[in-house]
Amino acid sequence: MSLGSFESAIQWAGALLAYTTLGILLYGIWRGTRREAGRTTGHAGILMRSPWFYLVTSALFFGACYLGWEPLPLSVSPAARAWLLVFGSLLFFPGMSLVLWGRLALGRDYFVSTGLGAQLFAGQRLVTGGPYAIVRHPMYAGLALAALGSLLIYATWTTLLFAAFAPLVSVRARREEQALAEEFGQQWQEYCKRVPAFAPRLKR
Repeated sequence: MSLGSFESAIQWAGALLAYTTLGILLYGIWRGTRREAGRTTGHAGILMRSPWFYLVTSALFFGACYLGWEPLPLSVSPAARAWLLVFGSLLFFPGMSLVLWGRLALGRDYFVSTGLGAQLFAGQRLVTGGPYAIVRHPMYAGLALAALGSLLIYATWTTLLFAAFAPLVSVRARREEQALAEEFGQQWQEYCKRVPAFAPRLKR
């Protein structure tokens, strides 16, 4: 297989996985707006239940992605490009799979949060199984890995921004942890002692 065919296959497979995962996430958000709200932290509770909020933010997000989807001014040898594709794939595909696994593990308790706030549902469960037995924020850890991998695979200005902003998921994680700590109290504290936030423990 030529390098061009190899690159094209990885990029198409990556796009298919990314759009499939995005579709599942958006469906979960839509379903979450129809459930009764529970505990909320921050100042974004009303926004997160408004269809207009998602329409506007989605339009801005996809518009920015489209405008930034231009190749970075880089020149590498074919051998280096092949290694970048390999390393990018080792980050991107496991990262996106972790996002999808985390989303499916949450089931109907999945909802979106922002750096401004987080909202739980009435009757919210504390999910501690599946990937949540390994890290407390598998979806955010997966997004960070996938962002770095996408930069190596696609090498566009858009993916550069994804990688640059990946660390900001920690802000959203703190908002969610605040709501979960208030909702679940001692159960949450014990869970935090057992399970790290983003990077799994190599030895218990």
